[in-house]
Amino acid sequence: MNNALAAGASSGSDMSEATTDASRLPYGLRREVVSFARRDGRIHPKIAKAWSAEHEALMVSPPRLDRDASLDPEWQLDAHSVFGRRAPLVVEIGSGTGEAVLASAAEHPELDHLAVEVYRPGAAKTAIRAHRRGLTNLRILQADAAALLRTGLEEASVSEVRIFFPDPWHKARHHKRRLVNENTVAGLARVLADGGRLRLATDWAEYAEQMLRVVSCCSELANPHDGFAPRWSGRPVTRFERKGSEAGRLVHDLELIRLQRN
Repeated sequence: MNNALAAGASSGSDMSEATTDASRLPYGLRREVVSFARRDGRIHPKIAKAWSAEHEALMVSPPRLDRDASLDPEWQLDAHSVFGRRAPLVVEIGSGTGEAVLASAAEHPELDHLAVEVYRPGAAKTAIRAHRRGLTNLRILQADAAALLRTGLEEASVSEVRIFFPDPWHKARHHKRRLVNENTVAGLARVLADGGRLRLATDWAEYAEQMLRVVSCCSELANPHDGFAPRWSGRPVTRFERKGSEAGRLVHDLELIRLQRN
């Protein structure tokens, strides 16, 4: 493994809110609130041993800044080059080990899928499983979703974005780290094509209410359900969801449609 997946975890400290002075620094040197916690990013020896050029070919390798999941703000995904064709693009943010996105890519070969996962072990497992299943319409990007939505995707370039069961950061002092917030939703509205769909799901009731409030404030997104949506049949019941259901947590779905640009 000779790319970012093989590198050790960044030695920098946890991100915190940028100060006014810090905001003057180049992007890659700012201390910012992020939606993920630093974890041991080492690859399991079995995965490292199984890794091959075929798996590497499924990874999108953008220029980085100061940490593994960072993105050079000058970089943008060239989907035509990455997938070798022009097809509607589905982006799943926080894809984990790929359970949902692998199922979708297998069921819909006519769609291109980009799995975005901040943690290297999950990204690596997804690549190995995609290669094993012979999926040519799936690529994996290890990236911070906020950076990707800010600069890494072209405006109106995505047909659908899916965010299933993001970290709820249930402690009040950590709510600022939640992925679905005003800035993220603005970024989602920017990258979605007219008529494109945003699908959200969480089994944390308070986070679901926050999601609903945030998306309802975005004038570029329409909610065809005037509230929470019925369970989307295209979302497989993953191991994570089953675990939550067994604990008595109810899943809330949201579906938003990107309005036409002027």
